Amino acid sequence: MTDTKKRSWAEPFKIKMVEPLRMISREQRAKALAEAGYNTFLLRSDDVYIDLLTDSGTNAMSDRQWAGLMLGDEAYAGSRNFYNLEAKVRQYYGYKHLVPTHQGRGAEHLISRVLIKPGDVIPGNMYFTTTRLHQELAGGTFVDVIIDEAHDTTSTHPFKGDVDLGKLAAVIESHGAVKIPYVSVAATVNMAGGQPISLANLRQVRDLARKHGIKVVLDATRAMENAYFIKRQEKGNERRTMADILLELCSCTDACTMSAKKDLLVNIGGFLAMNDDALFEEARNLVVVFEGLHTYGGLAGRDMEAMAIGIEEAIDEEHMKARIGQVEYVGQGLLDAGIPIVVPVGGHAIFLDARKFLPHLTQDEFPAQRLAAELYLESGIRSMERGIVSAGRNKETGKHNYPKLELVRLTFPRRVYTQAHCDVLVESVVEVFRRREKIGGLKMVYEPKYLRFFQARFEPL
Repeated sequence: MTDTKKRSWAEPFKIKMVEPLRMISREQRAKALAEAGYNTFLLRSDDVYIDLLTDSGTNAMSDRQWAGLMLGDEAYAGSRNFYNLEAKVRQYYGYKHLVPTHQGRGAEHLISRVLIKPGDVIPGNMYFTTTRLHQELAGGTFVDVIIDEAHDTTSTHPFKGDVDLGKLAAVIESHGAVKIPYVSVAATVNMAGGQPISLANLRQVRDLARKHGIKVVLDATRAMENAYFIKRQEKGNERRTMADILLELCSCTDACTMSAKKDLLVNIGGFLAMNDDALFEEARNLVVVFEGLHTYGGLAGRDMEAMAIGIEEAIDEEHMKARIGQVEYVGQGLLDAGIPIVVPVGGHAIFLDARKFLPHLTQDEFPAQRLAAELYLESGIRSMERGIVSAGRNKETGKHNYPKLELVRLTFPRRVYTQAHCDVLVESVVEVFRRREKIGGLKMVYEPKYLRFFQARFEPL
């Protein structure tokens, strides 16, 4: 008889170096939280036990990447590491031209400055905070054209990152193609819960955009995770390699922005890549003003070498299976305990549904912000708000934007935490859920002008 029992899995690496963790007392955590204005971004990392604030730049680099740092060519111009990175981007992403930047928002800034004119409209599959701000600072307005299922935490649609083609067509008809510099498409949509876009949908977006002479720009920050979901979930792609799928994803677009601090397993870095010669000439010229010469873009040579090596390591399917498997392990544990989360479980994080977790709080009482604070108070685990605070204010009216999703993001750095840490996380969330009715709301007492979720301060009501 065949043994059908599911076998355990293990991380495809062994630990070579460790960093000590410490848990401060509950009284110390309460003091730290108050000093941080109930904003987890303002906590000191020394006061955090398990840090799930972000997967951006928090990954563990490999021995090969650390060795690559020693091969840094720190020439101001023409670093060999730039050419190594350029070759890997062409091989795995398929774009002709590369402009390195210090991180992803540097690339967002460049593409916005080059392509957007005041009065333009940029449709996209749900906003991301820094992307939308750069678009607005350039004079544009973001319009959400993601499918409706993306705004429903309980929908099990396998590709909730898909663009609603009817919505996109309506935006084009309403504003005219001349007012739309590009369609902004994100892979594994962050604000929707790390939800992927399907290859079939992206092909349709490309065809509709090209029909009207509109470019498509991909946020490729987690495109490799998206390729993994396509291989696993989209019919006809089961036997394809992730590398092959990634190439086709990018081939449906004209350019991409990249925060290499996620997929590519490095602590700093990003790039803008494209096929159009004229667009490259403008971006290469502008990067010198804001980032650095076009062959280093604000990065040390050693950082570019680590990125080039990271591309090859990240596209490995065993790595991605373990990376996403860890997220799914926690997701299943929370679902088994009756915790409301976004389903299906996405690629880089678990998203707690703060509306359902704290139904007695109104959105103006910042339930996701309070839930993130309460989880830290409970166990020293740092997460982050993805709701009304992150959504900011309407640039025309100055009033709060009220997103349908009010979430707390538990973000998993790559190759950092073990399954034991995952078990501690599940137990901690369950404990906060057990006493959820006693948790009150917050009021905002300080609000910065831009990207308020990073620095805003709160007090309990």
